[in-house]
Amino acid sequence: MKKKGWQRITALLAVLISTGMTSFLSGCSLPLGQQAATEQQRATPTSAPPLYHISWTMHQNLPVPKDAEMLKYVEDKFNVDLDVWNLENNKYEALLDMKLAQGAIPDLFRIRQSQDLLKYQQQGVLAEIPVDTLNTYAPNLMRAIRENAPAYEHSGMIDGKYYGIPVINPTNIYRTPVVYRQDWLDKLGLPVPQTLADFEKVIYAFTNDDPDGNGIKDTYGLSSEGMNVVFGAFGQIVFADQLYFSTKDGKKVIGALQPEMREALKYLRKWYKDGVIDPEFITGENKGGYKHLSHAFINGRIGMTSMGNYYHWIQDGDYLDLRYGQNGHTAETPVQSTFNVKELNAKNPDARVVFGRPFAGPYGQRGSKAYDMLMSFTAIGANAVKEPGKLETILRILDYVSANPDPNEAAAMAFGVQGKHWTWTDTLPENIVILPPYDTMINYQNEIGANIGMTIPVKQEGRREQWASTLGLEQDGIYNALEVATPSLAKYAPELIKLKNKAYISFITGERPLSEFDNFVQEFMDSGGAEVLREANE
Repeated sequence: MKKKGWQRITALLAVLISTGMTSFLSGCSLPLGQQAATEQQRATPTSAPPLYHISWTMHQNLPVPKDAEMLKYVEDKFNVDLDVWNLENNKYEALLDMKLAQGAIPDLFRIRQSQDLLKYQQQGVLAEIPVDTLNTYAPNLMRAIRENAPAYEHSGMIDGKYYGIPVINPTNIYRTPVVYRQDWLDKLGLPVPQTLADFEKVIYAFTNDDPDGNGIKDTYGLSSEGMNVVFGAFGQIVFADQLYFSTKDGKKVIGALQPEMREALKYLRKWYKDGVIDPEFITGENKGGYKHLSHAFINGRIGMTSMGNYYHWIQDGDYLDLRYGQNGHTAETPVQSTFNVKELNAKNPDARVVFGRPFAGPYGQRGSKAYDMLMSFTAIGANAVKEPGKLETILRILDYVSANPDPNEAAAMAFGVQGKHWTWTDTLPENIVILPPYDTMINYQNEIGANIGMTIPVKQEGRREQWASTLGLEQDGIYNALEVATPSLAKYAPELIKLKNKAYISFITGERPLSEFDNFVQEFMDSGGAEVLREANE
C-alpha cells in the first residue's frame, strides 16, 4: 500500500473538478475518509453479533442502500450495524423533525443549519459530548479543527458543555457567483454589468429585446436569487433560510431592517411593475430535485442569477482536469460542464454563461451571499449515551471516516475501493482520479455507502479551487455576522423569517406601500426581533 504524507489528502478533492459528483450543500465539501479492505476482506463476515445498532444521519443527494459495500466495510470493521436515515437533503429539517416528533432520535445527529444546534439542545434530543472523550476517541478530527480553524473549536459549546462538533467548510471562502447568459449579452451587444445602473440596462434588455430570438416576449431579467445581489449593492443580504446579521458601528444589526433596504426595494418594486422580474420569483428559481439548480435560468426564463455555488456552473473547458484514459494512463483533459450548465446545454447547446463581479451600488457597496464557514454541526443523539461504550464507538467511527491521516484510507472512505472506483494518477504530484463508469455518475458515493463522515477544514488545493480563485470569488462575499443561535433566535427565527419574507414580497409586488417599511420594522421588533437583537449583541 502506498504511504503518503498528510498533505496528499488534500489532493482527494481535485477529482471533483472533473466528475461534478460533489455532494456539497450551501457550499458543502466532501469529507475525508479511510481505506476500505479488499473485496475478499469485506466479504468475510464477523462471527460476533453487532455490538451496537447506530442510526446515522449525513449529507446525501441519493439514498444509501442498506447493503452498500463501503457501509458494509465500516460495519464489519467496527462490528456495528449502521442504520443510515435516508432523509432527502432538500427537506432534511422537516423530515428529521418528523422523526423526532415520533420519538426517534439519530445516534449520529447531523445538524445541517448551525443555528439549529441550540434548538435541538433545548428540545433535549442531544447528548453532551465530554471534551476529554471527544479528544480521546476522535483525535484526528479535533486536531484538524484546532490546527486549521481554531476560532471555531468551541463554537459547539452551550453553557460550558460541548454539544456539537463544528463542521467547517473550507470552500466557503468563495461567495456565490453572479451568473449571466453570455450568449444573450453578446446578441444584445451588452457588457457584463459593473454598476447597478449597468445592471438595470441589462435586465430591461433581457426582458424587452428578445434575447432568445424566438419572437415571443417570454424572458425576464432576474428572479429571487438575483435579488440578493441587488441587496448586496446596498451592503446587506435579505433572502436566505436564516436571518442575516451585519455589523454597524460595532453592533450587530439585522440586514433586512436597515433603512438602505428601502432604497433597494424601490428598484425592485419598479422592475416588478415594469415586468422585468420573473413573476414566479415568489416560489423561487428551483422547482424541485437538486436544490442548487436554477430551473428559471436553465429553462431560459431569466438571464441572470446567483443560485448555487461556483462548482454548479462549470462549463466545458473551463480548466484542464485529470481523467483516466483508455490506455490505462491519466491525462489532462478539458473539464466537462456540471449541474446548471449541463442542464442548460441539454436544452440549448449554444447557451453560454459568464461570471460577473457583484455590481456596485450608488454608494460603492457590492457583494453576493456567502455561506458561513461554520457550515453545520455533528452531534450525538440523547439516547446514544444510554448504552455504555456506544458514544466512544460512534466517535471512533466518525474519526475513522472523516480525518484519518493515511491518504489511501482517506481516499477509500471518500471514493470507494481503489482500483474499482478510483486510482492514483501515474504522474507526480499524485492525485485521485475516478475510474469509469463512476466518473460520469453523479453522487455515486451515496450509492456505494462512501462519504458518510463530516467535512474537516483542510485547505483545498485542487484544480477546481484554483479555477475558482482566478474568478475572484474570494472577494465581495457578504457573510452572516452571527453564525450561531441565541435562545431568542432559536425561539423566534422561524416566524421572523416568514414575517420578513412576506413583507418583502408585498413591497416588491406593490401590495404594500414602501411608506409602511417602518411599520414592518416595528412589527418585526414586536414579534421577538428586539429580544433577538439584544441577545445577539450581548
